[in-house]
Amino acid sequence: MFGLGWAEILALVVIALLVFGPEKLPGVASQAGRTLRQIRQMANNARTDLEANLGPEFKNFDPTDLNPKNFVRKHLLDDVEKDWNATPGETAAADPPPPPVTVELTAGEIPPYDNEAT
Repeated sequence: MFGLGWAEILALVVIALLVFGPEKLPGVASQAGRTLRQIRQMANNARTDLEANLGPEFKNFDPTDLNPKNFVRKHLLDDVEKDWNATPGETAAADPPPPPVTVELTAGEIPPYDNEAT
């Protein structure tokens, strides 16, 4: 639960008992539960409204894709991960890029200069 172990949960319960006292703790816990339930309901309603109003182009829309980590992983690193997980002799990419063309310059020859590249 939230990456917490039993020791951390027990420590939070003891701190809550000390801060709120045994008389107020059940009321605070029920209020926290109601608030959490309302937040979940609001998030679900927002997701449903987004899916309903975005149209058919976004039927596979997932709001977690808006997280920058997930966006980078999905759009940039999928090919890299496929290549890493490929067996030796097998490439995950459909067409490997062609090798770069290199031209040897003779002694004293000036390399080409591209004004638009700099």
